[in-house]
Amino acid sequence: MTAISSRRSPATDHEPGFPAPPARMLTSDLAGLDERALLGIVGSLSRDSERRAAACELLVSRYRWLVRSCVRRYLYSPEPAEDLMQVGYVGLLKAIGNFDPAICGRLAAYARPCISGELKRHFRDKRWQVHVKRSVKDLMLEVREATWQLAQELGRIPAESDLAQHLGVSADELRHARRAELAIQPSSLDGPLTGQPGMGTLADCLGGLDPRIEHVLDMNAVAAHWGELPPREQKILLMDFFSGMPQTEIGRRLGISQVQVSRQRARALGYLRSRLLDPEEQAS
Repeated sequence: MTAISSRRSPATDHEPGFPAPPARMLTSDLAGLDERALLGIVGSLSRDSERRAAACELLVSRYRWLVRSCVRRYLYSPEPAEDLMQVGYVGLLKAIGNFDPAICGRLAAYARPCISGELKRHFRDKRWQVHVKRSVKDLMLEVREATWQLAQELGRIPAESDLAQHLGVSADELRHARRAELAIQPSSLDGPLTGQPGMGTLADCLGGLDPRIEHVLDMNAVAAHWGELPPREQKILLMDFFSGMPQTEIGRRLGISQVQVSRQRARALGYLRSRLLDPEEQAS
């Protein structure tokens, strides 16, 4: 967009003997006009007029400082400063196009809230990657602006109590707004970790599959057919697998021989296996 570009073409861009490009001629022709005259041109000509575009470009170049001033309080956000400047220029262009001298005498006074509003809308509507309530979004932006303002007044970074008192909100509301700010740019699972030796990405810090899940599923499957076993076979399996008793001790407690324990154990396991495994798995 020509009107918001900060680049200046060198004076020797065109060959000697040839006229300068029309846009540059118009800009040079209007350079001596004051703000009121330029705004009069913008307000009186159609949007496709080259003379109007040249007047807008001059006004934007004269008020870059105002855009930088509005952007400065957002410099600690995750958004690049260059992108915020472009958003601010959009707000400035809207202010130039809608300026009415009958309502406001100076462009700077009218443009500042327009630029700030455009920046707030950018953060509120275009930067959120998860759903956050509108009230929380607005409070987050107010917290950011108040932090910058109070830092200028107090000469230090304001505490949470300073911000809560200044904004008239509770400490819980303030902390909730701060946590919501993390949703603007969530961390990537594939992002590299700093200060974590042996950890390549954030995903490396997250838990893997729990091997006990398979065990739980197996036990649920056994429980579905457990009641189908005779009581003695149930006791044999419990003493064997849960108490870790040898077959001789199991036989002594149940009043049977070790051979009987071995046979009943094998019969119980065979029955459960027939209920839990598919025919193909049993054959293999």
